[in-house]
Amino acid sequence: MVKPELNELKKLFTPKKCSINRICGCYVDGEKNVKTTFAESFLNLPEDETFKYFEIMRKVLSGSIGKTALNMEFPTETEQESGTQEFLYRLRQSTLKDESLVYEFFDKVIEHFEYVGNYLILLIHDTYDVPGKTTDGIINEDASDTVFDYILCAICPVNLTKPALSYDNESNGFHNRIRDWIVEMPETGFLFPAFNQRAADIHSIMYYVKDSEELYDELLDAVLGCVPTLTAKAQKESFQVLIGQTLDDEADFETVNEIYSELTKLEAEHKEQQIAEPLTLDKISVKKLFEQSGVNDEKMKTFDKVYDETVGEDTELFAGNIHALKTIEVKTPDIVIKVNPERADLIHTKVIDGRKCLVIEMNDNVELNGLDVTL
Repeated sequence: MVKPELNELKKLFTPKKCSINRICGCYVDGEKNVKTTFAESFLNLPEDETFKYFEIMRKVLSGSIGKTALNMEFPTETEQESGTQEFLYRLRQSTLKDESLVYEFFDKVIEHFEYVGNYLILLIHDTYDVPGKTTDGIINEDASDTVFDYILCAICPVNLTKPALSYDNESNGFHNRIRDWIVEMPETGFLFPAFNQRAADIHSIMYYVKDSEELYDELLDAVLGCVPTLTAKAQKESFQVLIGQTLDDEADFETVNEIYSELTKLEAEHKEQQIAEPLTLDKISVKKLFEQSGVNDEKMKTFDKVYDETVGEDTELFAGNIHALKTIEVKTPDIVIKVNPERADLIHTKVIDGRKCLVIEMNDNVELNGLDVTL
């Protein structure tokens, strides 16, 4: 899934466009005890409550692709009988009206979701008549091409409000506020099936996490059956290790800077082509990137082995995870220099009077603490 597809679904969560037919919930305390459950028609809920649920559901369809919004494919074995994908498929087909399936899902989440504190598991079923789309990208609301039948899950922390004084109209005074349990925005959630190319893809799922460094691996593996991926931070660190181990003792400033400069060019070309999917690099692409950056043939002999060990043979890296899109940081123990990635060529290394120096090409416009200074 890409951003336009996520945004299209988010627009469904309004009173005017809502077609959610069922909502189920399970409230769990910090000891994994079920406090209460509910299941009802979404249209029967009071209007002020539906707005709160809309906000939660929209959050699950938010985030940055590749960081907090992750597209994942089901392993083939999960689609067999008793597999995780097969179970989610039956859950969707039931439109959440089979209580035994819904409770079984809740039990799976409770068993494998490791969280300190109370939380609410929300599950909705919806059927979306996908409108047609012209070749130039204009959506025709009156022409439906297909139906997208899906379930969406959100797992939300439930916390006590902070103690405070509040104004009471009846007594016309200030008193200690009664503390309530409040449902907060989701920590994690998912959409099944994925809405790929504006149609249901039962072989994929869109997985959301609030924190890109907390993927809840056990939930991913046991409940959804998807292989946990590298976090954004882990991708960045793996790429750094890949550079260091490939170049070995030749990880000089110019070569490393050239690798990131070439990566910046790839990102610029990708943006110019107006491709919705974020730029990803597989093993072959990264190898080509290194070669174009001047890494010699001798060092490239170890590339395949190092990539498999540090990143993973079939693992793709998101360019936005391994490379800062807005700035490059050059750091010494005493100095930090931030550079526009497109102008990394302005920084060089040079030996001056026997000392190693960073040399920055400068123009006439120089500021020091916001003050224009002369050179």
